[in-house]
Amino acid sequence: MQGRVLIIAGSDSGGGAGVQGDVKTVTALSGFAATAITALTAQNTLGVHGVLDVPEDFIAKQISVVLSDIGADCIKIGMLHRGDVISSVANILKETASDIPLVLDPVMVAKGGHALLEEDALSALKAELIPMARVLTPNIPEAEALSGRDISSVDDMVAAARVILDLGPDAVLLKGGHLEGDTLSDALLERGKTPEIFSSVRIDTTNTHGTGCATASAIATGLAQGMDLPDAIRRARAYVLEAIKTAPGYGSGHGPLNHAHTFSKFDG
Repeated sequence: MQGRVLIIAGSDSGGGAGVQGDVKTVTALSGFAATAITALTAQNTLGVHGVLDVPEDFIAKQISVVLSDIGADCIKIGMLHRGDVISSVANILKETASDIPLVLDPVMVAKGGHALLEEDALSALKAELIPMARVLTPNIPEAEALSGRDISSVDDMVAAARVILDLGPDAVLLKGGHLEGDTLSDALLERGKTPEIFSSVRIDTTNTHGTGCATASAIATGLAQGMDLPDAIRRARAYVLEAIKTAPGYGSGHGPLNHAHTFSKFDG
């Protein structure tokens, strides 16, 4: 099926999230993954133990040389932890990729609780990148930070997504994994359309490291392959659900997914 996805994100040395998880996801869904690495992390299932910055001009150069030669059908953005990095990425994309759909995962906190977005970077994210997004994919804590609203129900998710939609993206997929209950629901708001709720049975497991990265990358792959957004989301959710169900159980903390599970029955 192919579909070229440029991933702009940080590296996860544990292999479960970040660029590593993104590349695995895109490949599992028959896409082609290219990367621009924004930071290196010393990370495992127990948490983030260190972050090494990549200079913003080199991040921009990675993006520029990939797009000028290989090109992309969709761009996925993950960890951009500093305001100057956000500005640099936004500027190079405006220059070279304004017509390429962008899936923006506003990564703010790692699964283990380590902050991955500096406080002064939130305003840059809102002002410079979110308005460029075809779809923004926050989880509940991220959506609370972006909307300024408390979220404790699916109705709250829809209300918060409406506020975030006013920041300028074409669509918001608010992921409800942080809510309690046996059902896990995600809310999609597309500009000018009726809200759509995607629900599935919650799996009781700690093997959830990288679910946000995988979801966004799977959606980006679907868009790169010509799928419409709701269908790309349905396939992404099915892919991640199976990846959680068949997780290998590595590590002593939040374990990684099984990105390489057989997925042909969900293709289409």
